[in-house]
Amino acid sequence: MLSFALPMILGNLLQQCYNIADTLIVGKFLGPDALAAVGSSFTLMTFLTSILLGLCMGSGVVFSLRFGAEDAQRLKEAAHAAFRLIGLLSVALTVLSFALLPRLRWFLQVPETVWPEMETYLGLVFWGIGATFLYNYFACYLRAVGNSLIPLLFLALSAGGNIALDLLFILVFHWGVAGAAGATVLAQYAAGLGILAYCQKTCPHLRPSLHRLPGGSYRAIFGFSLLTCVQQSVMNFGILMIQGLVNSFGPTVMAAFAAAVKIDAFAYLPVQDFGGAFSTFIAQNHGAGEAQRIRRGLRGAVLTVVLFSAVVSGLIFFLAPALMGLFVEAGEEAVIAAGVRYLRIEGAFYVGIGCLFLLYGLCRALGKPGMSVVLTLFSLGTRVALAYALAPRFGVEAIWWAIPIGWVLADTVGFVYYGLRRRQLLPPRESKTDR
Repeated sequence: MLSFALPMILGNLLQQCYNIADTLIVGKFLGPDALAAVGSSFTLMTFLTSILLGLCMGSGVVFSLRFGAEDAQRLKEAAHAAFRLIGLLSVALTVLSFALLPRLRWFLQVPETVWPEMETYLGLVFWGIGATFLYNYFACYLRAVGNSLIPLLFLALSAGGNIALDLLFILVFHWGVAGAAGATVLAQYAAGLGILAYCQKTCPHLRPSLHRLPGGSYRAIFGFSLLTCVQQSVMNFGILMIQGLVNSFGPTVMAAFAAAVKIDAFAYLPVQDFGGAFSTFIAQNHGAGEAQRIRRGLRGAVLTVVLFSAVVSGLIFFLAPALMGLFVEAGEEAVIAAGVRYLRIEGAFYVGIGCLFLLYGLCRALGKPGMSVVLTLFSLGTRVALAYALAPRFGVEAIWWAIPIGWVLADTVGFVYYGLRRRQLLPPRESKTDR
């Protein structure tokens, strides 16, 4: 699992790099209002792309199951069905995003001083939704069949290009937040079109086809992908609601949250990707009937996540001021202080979200994606309810405390569910010899 997860972790760290590049360069050279605009836009884009990512992840489970069962024909049918369904949705999502752009200021409670730059940024990055689909679809397919290295290589090229274009467009051409958005979109298309070309050359069965597919292929993709999509979008919609509440506290807190969230995501991203590798491992072994390997994999994965999360929590606690200083000028003391407080509260509980990522992957791989939705509702329902109930009385720190409380509650529900249903969830056949 670790060897398979490592390229995924490195790849998504690179993906975070070009998200962080926008935030760091904008914060340093364009000021707090521009930082607030880009940061709030990032939360919205995460929500939108999570819909596509959830569909791709759900499809990846189907690919892994059929790959593990060595059913090449049904794997090919599932791949074509997924491409058609998710591709159509990406087009619809792009159109809908542009149509709703004027209403987003009200929904996200964006201050008047921040909205013009945020509107400019979003008006450009929405064009990258199609690229997000291309990259995530082909990356999920390759990972499902055991190739996690190629997606990393395309992301490395994309991340390096994004950072170079950020510097060129902002520092040389002085295009402001529009330059940051343009750099991101171009980098996304470099990764999306690049991995498309690679797969067309090396995987002939993925080339476009107008052949009629069996209805069962669409049903399998729809069944797994829909609930995974719901889980991902509900999770990120809850984060979007938190963003709206954060925005109500003004530009200083918005800027602090924008920077701290990037640090936060970077810190727990390895356990998120390890959860994805764990899901692929479980799905392949579930398809092959390897119950013992699933049990051993779960024990090892939990231990790995707990140890890693404890180390990262300690580093974030002590390094929080220096990390915030990377994104904002030293004179912005209020922004730095607010960000440090967020990181030290939420960052102490990374083990909670690490175990939650494992539970999401386990439920998807064992054919129970609906339980992932339930866990998400427990996590985010608690977070949103506590934040909106307590923040007006106790201030913005109530929002920060609500996040780990939601994680812990969802973890408790998930592990109790697995403990009670373990015999029904695992494959009935005895384990084969380890391969």
